[in-house]
Amino acid sequence: MSLADPTSDTTPFFSDDSEAEGSEEPGAGPSQHREVEEPASGVSSMRSVFTVIVLCFINLLNYMDRFTVAGVLPDIEQYFGINDGKSGLLQTVFICSYMVLAPVFGYLGDRYNRKVIMSVGIGFWSVVTLASSYMPREYFWLLLLTRGLVGVGEASYSTIAPTIIADLYIKERRTQMLSVFYFAIPVGSGLGYIVGSKVDDMAGDWHWALRVTPALGLVAVVLLLFVVKEPKRGAIEARPEHTLQRTSWLGDMKALCRNPSFVLSTFGFTAVAFVTGSLALWAPAFLFRAAVFTGERPPCIKGPCDTSDSLYFGIITVVSGILGVASGAEVSRRLRLRTPKADPLVCALGLLLSAPFLYLAIVFAQASPTATYVFIFLGETFLSMNWAIVADILLYVVVPTRRATAEAFQIVLSHLLGDAGSPYLIGLVSDSLKQTDSYLWQFRSLQLSLLTCTFVAVGGGAFFLATALFIEKDRQRAANYTPSGERLNLELRLYDEPIVVPKSGRSTRVPVSSVLI
Repeated sequence: MSLADPTSDTTPFFSDDSEAEGSEEPGAGPSQHREVEEPASGVSSMRSVFTVIVLCFINLLNYMDRFTVAGVLPDIEQYFGINDGKSGLLQTVFICSYMVLAPVFGYLGDRYNRKVIMSVGIGFWSVVTLASSYMPREYFWLLLLTRGLVGVGEASYSTIAPTIIADLYIKERRTQMLSVFYFAIPVGSGLGYIVGSKVDDMAGDWHWALRVTPALGLVAVVLLLFVVKEPKRGAIEARPEHTLQRTSWLGDMKALCRNPSFVLSTFGFTAVAFVTGSLALWAPAFLFRAAVFTGERPPCIKGPCDTSDSLYFGIITVVSGILGVASGAEVSRRLRLRTPKADPLVCALGLLLSAPFLYLAIVFAQASPTATYVFIFLGETFLSMNWAIVADILLYVVVPTRRATAEAFQIVLSHLLGDAGSPYLIGLVSDSLKQTDSYLWQFRSLQLSLLTCTFVAVGGGAFFLATALFIEKDRQRAANYTPSGERLNLELRLYDEPIVVPKSGRSTRVPVSSVLI
């Protein structure tokens, strides 16, 4: 099967075609015929559920791998002898490669078999992640290189997976499934800290923490190949892809840039990415430095370092993430009964409420560890309200044939201005504020630099409030979209349709254009 084969979008890879073929059998009873034809996507309801479960599992591994490094960051700093600026590069190089390649996979995902693209990308990601765990201490640049290559595999998945869910479900059911899918972000992130810290403690070597997800990644590839079936693009919305004319990549980008709801929600999500990227890498290290400064823990002179803060932060991230995503989806669902602007308003509310709690968590770090953890929990809960809702906004304000490109564009912009630079920026500011290399200034400089996140969160809330002004109009425009190019082609075909004109008692077919006045 060719990757570019037009039938590959609906034909399962290494799987049975009976689901698609059964509806054409003559003599089938009415109930059997109705049962086979029921899923417009070409995927049965049971298989659709299994597809979401597999995609959710892969998304969980994606974020688990991404934050395993943050869970063992003090050990990595001690092992390679690097400062805060270089530590921030570990996340920055990954995000940079991730965002650069996202448009490429978005373009491919809108045109070719998505399951094949994801399978190849995840397999590559697993191999590169495993290779990153064998870097000697003299070659920190090689660790940076391999972490950058990990972004290749993750870009192939993150841009495409939500579009598959969009082609399986619509309306509230889609929101519910996206909520399940995006549960994997906080849960996977938290498990990254938990697994990383516990494996580091058990093995006495941080390298083993990076060898857990590659094995699970290969399992994910097998599940993807044999369980997931490629749905028909847009068919579930009664607008299959063959009725929606594909445009060029440049045409797609022009249309997306003229979509204010998409652009403004992307900027709002950029603020979410900035804050989560900063906290994800630096929060455990910040809590550890606060404990060292107050004398509650010994400094990390020789590895392995104390990773209990990573463990606690991971648990908080899992619980607050589940609560935040679930509450965000439920509040949005209830508020939609009163206003069609519910989604951006809930996103704005989440960011604006997270800002003061994150500020208090940073300020109280040296005075009360318990209060700090409580404020982190509340701040992350409100911050997590955005994940599923932002994805849903994109899917209903963008037409099906542009969704993977829109996902890619959102990934590029949100990471470029968000978590691609925020970990490095926070580390750089921390180094510049550090007056001496004492435990006091190691803590104080990082504390002051992390306060930036609270102001960015407020700015993100403002972007989502602006999105609410345009959301109704843009949603209706996407739902009623008819390609102007198709209308023009139809008119031209009608204009040139031959008609019969009498000539000397015989009929002659001539173009309409030759007889119109």
